[in-house]
Amino acid sequence: MLKTGDKAPAIALTDQFGRKRTLKEFSKKKVLVYFYPKADTPGCTQQSCLLSEVKGRIGRTAIIGISPDSPARQLRFDEKYSLGFPLLADEDHLVAKAYKVWKKKSMYGREYMGIERSAFLIDGTGKILHAWYKISPKDTPAFLLQALGK
Repeated sequence: MLKTGDKAPAIALTDQFGRKRTLKEFSKKKVLVYFYPKADTPGCTQQSCLLSEVKGRIGRTAIIGISPDSPARQLRFDEKYSLGFPLLADEDHLVAKAYKVWKKKSMYGREYMGIERSAFLIDGTGKILHAWYKISPKDTPAFLLQALGK
């Protein structure tokens, strides 16, 4: 698992508008990268909407959401809830694997691979300030605000 002080793995994924986005474009500011299992599901919607609500309280800190969904599904999710931040499509799970959030999961006795809901606060030099694995949707904005001293 990644921890405080580690170099954040690179990100180069397509956003909901079809633009290639990288972590480097957010250098010189903090960024919250959060991974969620599937757009427009109850927990993911709650998490994303709560993060959207705190955007005005986090200064220059950017927010980036990442899931295995396609850019088209990410766009529908963004438009439906007016989230207003990049939602990146990690359809091949390469970034999720680099952040160690692509895990074996189990539901009703069936095992499958999926996203472990997690969030990472990264500083302007690309170092991880906080790594929150298995974070709950409600805790994501609260932990972010606490980490930023807000």
